[in-house]
Amino acid sequence: MIVVYTAIVLSVLIFAHELGHFGAAKLSGIKVNEFALGMGPAIFKRQRGETTYALRAFPIGGFCAMEGENGDSEDEKSFDSKPMGIRAIVLAAGSFMNVVLAILIMTGIILYFGTSVTTTLRVITDGSPAQEAGILPGDTIVSVDGVETAAWADIVKEISETDKDSIPIGIVRGGNELVVETGIATAENGRKVIGITPKVNRNPFAALAMGTKASYGMIVNMVDILRQLFTGEVPATEMTSIVGIAVIVDETAKIGMLPLLNLVALISLNLAIVNMLPFPALDGGRLVFLVIRKVTGRAITDKMEATVHMIGMAMLLALMVFVTWNDIGRIIKGTMPGLGGGF
Repeated sequence: MIVVYTAIVLSVLIFAHELGHFGAAKLSGIKVNEFALGMGPAIFKRQRGETTYALRAFPIGGFCAMEGENGDSEDEKSFDSKPMGIRAIVLAAGSFMNVVLAILIMTGIILYFGTSVTTTLRVITDGSPAQEAGILPGDTIVSVDGVETAAWADIVKEISETDKDSIPIGIVRGGNELVVETGIATAENGRKVIGITPKVNRNPFAALAMGTKASYGMIVNMVDILRQLFTGEVPATEMTSIVGIAVIVDETAKIGMLPLLNLVALISLNLAIVNMLPFPALDGGRLVFLVIRKVTGRAITDKMEATVHMIGMAMLLALMVFVTWNDIGRIIKGTMPGLGGGF
């Protein structure tokens, strides 16, 4: 299943990335010759208008082939015929979509768990001290051991820090305030509990805000990791290849769907950041050439730019081989780390 999981994850991420380029190109009036998911020979093709949509044999990539990407077209709808600002938007749209995908995933996870918890109870555990004390679902806790509790964290704090065998719990039920005495139990992790679970609020707008904040935090962390890679604070051997990602995806999938979705969001942001690096052959490198050619005019030809991107691609492939070989060695030794700063 490790191959299946990895293929699904990468297909989703690459599809989102290329869909960003595709959507921006179409909205900008740029002719898209082919939009493909996967690499290698085509196993499915369909022509719709001026674009061929294809599914290719190997789910390890994808592409959005635009007319005149390399400046070799006279078509008025070619990529190269558009203003610099439009071309920059099209190039950045792939990474933008990966960021959007990560935010949506994180929003979904937060919405699943709830954006906030209340002091109103949803579940009373069977056989728990709370049930024996007569506490019911729907009760709202207003105090614990005489201390007012305005938030769930207050309830947890007072129960976990008590040194008593039983404590009074102030509750509101049907508009009436009651005080019940409940015993204390000890959970498997050693935490003091009474067997209550709160209701949660699921506000989509709050979840979106929290999902965006969580994604931003991951971006900041990954940018710092990249900085450490370039400064040598973190060795290049800590980078993770497709092989390493496959192992991490497989191990995470065994834990559960929510951790896997969190990992997908993390990889999606990683893909967005890496693609925007100002390195030849990457979207960021192509953006740099847009600026350089705008400033220098005809001093840099299409052929010169294509050559630089070809050299950049060769360097990226060499780095991929190095990182993959390193990952294989770590897998054999059983020292595979978490997701690093790049692919």
